[in-house]
Amino acid sequence: MELEIYGKDGKSTGKKAKLNDAVFAIESNDHAIWLDVKQHLANRRQGTAKTLEKSEVSGSTKKLHRQKGTGGSRKGSIKSPLFKGGARVFGPKPRDYHFKLNKKVKDLARRSALTQKAKADAIRVLDGMTMTAPKTKDFVALMKAFELNDRRSLLVLPAMDNNVVLSSRNVQGARVVSASEVNTYDIMNATKVLIVKDAIAPLEATLTK
Repeated sequence: MELEIYGKDGKSTGKKAKLNDAVFAIESNDHAIWLDVKQHLANRRQGTAKTLEKSEVSGSTKKLHRQKGTGGSRKGSIKSPLFKGGARVFGPKPRDYHFKLNKKVKDLARRSALTQKAKADAIRVLDGMTMTAPKTKDFVALMKAFELNDRRSLLVLPAMDNNVVLSSRNVQGARVVSASEVNTYDIMNATKVLIVKDAIAPLEATLTK
């Protein structure tokens, strides 16, 4: 597969980049994508939700009235879940939502996601992406050049560049990663994926090991 190479102004340079079909043109596996996205979102969960149990609620433990002879139902402590301000039955407890996914499945998911973006014409190859200093204005100009100023985008660099990362930090919907850090969620979440030409080789090497 070959794609046009664009400059930072969004215009074609007249050159083309060759992409590996084993990464960008496979038979997409939707289930692998679903599993990888599910794991990514699960691993982001804090798992700190907690409600008070009966032994933790502040209140008297005195029996509200005698067991028999009142004509009413039996009642124990005011901390009972039946009363306002009482405990919660089967409430959430702190837990770890992380789960493991086979590396081959994760690689298949990323290749499937890139294939779907390629088929949807949502991948653009950049000739280069360097900044001498952090400058949000320059990054915004790049997004506008590719009509992404109000949309989600993913920029893939050969290696992390602090100037580019800092320039993108205040741009809503923009995500910058290195070729070795690309994940399925970011790919699927982006309206367009911008890949720097020099990042193609390390990206393909990562996904075809």
